[in-house]
Order: sequence, then structure tokens, then C-alpha cells
Amino acid sequence: MAAGAHGEHGEQQVSADSENWMYPPKDGWTWDQVQELDVPFDWDLVDGKIVVRGMAKAWHQFVRDRFLVRLDQARRAPYMVMSEQSVMFDERNVPKPDVIVFDATGLDIMTMDCVPVANVALAIEVVSPGSRKDDRFLKPGMYAEAGIDYYWRVERGEGNVPVVHEFWRHYEAGVYAPSPEQPTHTGKLTTDVPFPVDIDLRGLIEF
Repeated sequence: MAAGAHGEHGEQQVSADSENWMYPPKDGWTWDQVQELDVPFDWDLVDGKIVVRGMAKAWHQFVRDRFLVRLDQARRAPYMVMSEQSVMFDERNVPKPDVIVFDATGLDIMTMDCVPVANVALAIEVVSPGSRKDDRFLKPGMYAEAGIDYYWRVERGEGNVPVVHEFWRHYEAGVYAPSPEQPTHTGKLTTDVPFPVDIDLRGLIEF
């Protein structure tokens, strides 16, 4: 029976599973209904729908993990850094950015399922061939609307060296605009937000 369908007694299925996940209820899935979903792929919850995340190439995973390490080394209290962590925008929108920097004040890191979006200072997406449209257009719109102050889009540049496009949220317009200081970082990423960072981008791909 598809999700949202009713049985002979009028009862409604309330949890997503491996057979019904692609058939959301009329109002869409909520986080409570999908958080136990066991399927052989990674996914985001967007507007109540389970959106399959595309397969990422090794370059994407390598660069993502190296960014995680560099940011963790540079972070200052009260910030923490995590990758592939669910962020609770609302009950029907729970994406997983590649990397987030968030204020851990008041959060029980050991038991939480999601980071509240109000705590997230920076979201990073590393672009793959299958995620270009989402990372360049869909996700920046979602993240800005949700109030995340900073967004980095990491592209694969010449010689596989990452290129970082840095965006700041325009408070009045509620959308991202290129960083007024240095919108595109090649060779080296230097910024003061959300805390001082100085990263050798070529070094991210060196063994």
C-alpha cells in the first residue's frame, strides 16, 4: 500500500519504508516519519519528499573530508564542524550539507538527530557532476531562506585544485550575495567568517 493510502478501516500509514518512500502523504513526509527509513542510498528530506542524493566521485569525498579537518583545526568556541549531518529547517525540510559549521551552545551533541538550522553559521557543498544544479541554485536558495549566514560552493578547478565561491547572506533580501571581500578563492582560502580561516587549497588534494 502506498504511503498516504488508507486501509479498509481508514487507517493511514505513518512511516516511510523501503517500499513506500516515493509515495509521500498528501502533506508530505515529516522527519518523524522518515528518520528510521532504511534504504541503500543517501537522501535529503525536501518539501516533504525524499530526494535521493547522487553518487559522488572520490574527488568530492576527499575534498569534503579535507575541508572538515582544516575547519576543525581552525575552529573556535562555541563552533563545531561536522559533515553529512542532518539540519532541521522544519519538519518537512531536513537536508544534509556536505559540511556545516554550527554553534554548539545548548546542544547535546551525543544524542541529537539533527542540528537546528538556527545554530548553523556556514554550509558547504562540494560540487559533483550530478549535483551542479542543486549546489548552484536549489540549495543556496534553501539555505539563505532558512537563515544560514554563510555558504561556500566548492568547484573542481584546473588540476583538480578546489575553487571556493564564498557567499554571504544579504539580511534585507534574504538571499546570498558574493562575499564583498573576496568572492572567489583560488590557490588559498582566506576569510574571517564564521571564524578566521587560512587554507592552502592545493594542499587539500596532496597526499
